[in-house]
Amino acid sequence: MILPKYSIGIGDRFGRQGTAQLAAVLKARQQGVAVTPVWNKSNREHSIIGTSPADVRTEADAAVASADFPVKYFVDADHINLSTVEPFIEPSDFFTLDVADWIGRAAAPKGIDAFIEEHRRFIGALTIPGIDEILDITEQRLRSIAVRYLLAIQEAGRLYRHIEAAKGRDNFITEVSMDETAEPQGPVELLFILAAVAREGIPAQTIAPRFSGRFNKGVDYVGDMARFKREFDEDMAVLAFAAVEFDLPRNLKLSIHSGSDKFSIYRPMRTSMKKFDAGLHLKTAGTTWLEELIGLACAGGDGLALAKEVYAQALARMDELTGPYANVIDIHRDRLPSPETVNQWDSETFVSTLRHDPSCDQYDPNVRQLLHVGYKIAAEMGPRYYEALQKHEHSIAPNVTGNLYDRHIRPLFIGP
Repeated sequence: MILPKYSIGIGDRFGRQGTAQLAAVLKARQQGVAVTPVWNKSNREHSIIGTSPADVRTEADAAVASADFPVKYFVDADHINLSTVEPFIEPSDFFTLDVADWIGRAAAPKGIDAFIEEHRRFIGALTIPGIDEILDITEQRLRSIAVRYLLAIQEAGRLYRHIEAAKGRDNFITEVSMDETAEPQGPVELLFILAAVAREGIPAQTIAPRFSGRFNKGVDYVGDMARFKREFDEDMAVLAFAAVEFDLPRNLKLSIHSGSDKFSIYRPMRTSMKKFDAGLHLKTAGTTWLEELIGLACAGGDGLALAKEVYAQALARMDELTGPYANVIDIHRDRLPSPETVNQWDSETFVSTLRHDPSCDQYDPNVRQLLHVGYKIAAEMGPRYYEALQKHEHSIAPNVTGNLYDRHIRPLFIGP
């Protein structure tokens, strides 16, 4: 099973926007660019909303069946581990192996020593095409990387083999996720992480490293743009080198997590992709849920009232809702408007505040981040929320499609 060159993870909290999301992918096809949709939803989201991995498969199958022509697509078991993988095995054909909890925990000393011996040939000055500077590999540095990452990759290997035993080796896509950790991985770290991935026999087609800067939920990248561009270029070079050196899949590519709404880095990413003739997997999630709220607000009347209710409850339960996302949000509580203020807003004001348009004076990233993590409020509304989505689909769907195509797919995969 092969993941095509360009792919996008289209997260959908409530499983109602599959057709609208697919419409964005089909618009790209009309421009001659094939972007493969990958429906993704994490165990955490399922547990909060009360859905199951099988529901994601149902949504994806239905959306594609409604299209005018066949579309290659996948269903991602997003950020799973051995304790959560079982319900995902049957309906999924893409597995994101999350081993963040194991990073920093040392493997057995004998295993570390063996890894160093197996890769001793790299010690010294290493040149990788596409990276200007010569990489200085010392035994101490190699050992430090092994101590920090080897056990995590061994855990990924155990998880991969568990899935393989159930589905068969060639019947799913494998991604290794290393992004949910405090420190970014440089090119040397990534090189030996990939060496460990190959050593475990994991045919990874995508890997999600940790970059410098902030990848907060639902808002733009915050960080040193020049540094990010250098890191992205170097990682592209390392992947091309490692795929050959360690006999990994030749279509191995980077995966960018929390990639939605990172508009400022799309241009340098696209430049790097062209430079290396490389693919990319971009994971989006909450941006679609926010477009649902925008669509409800656009509809006015009871739709706008419901969106305002979600905001009021999210603000009242802010600590509860932000807790699981504390490392990927930066909300200035004192800048959030009161429910009384929001209740006075018309549709245009609510939409302008929430929609991710940095050129708009009313845009408020604090409101956007709070509502991004506030989907639990809508989930608790149950049928009332779902009925509102159905009633106002005519307002919601164009926002979902336009956001995914105009703000994500077009600038990243097609160009201006």
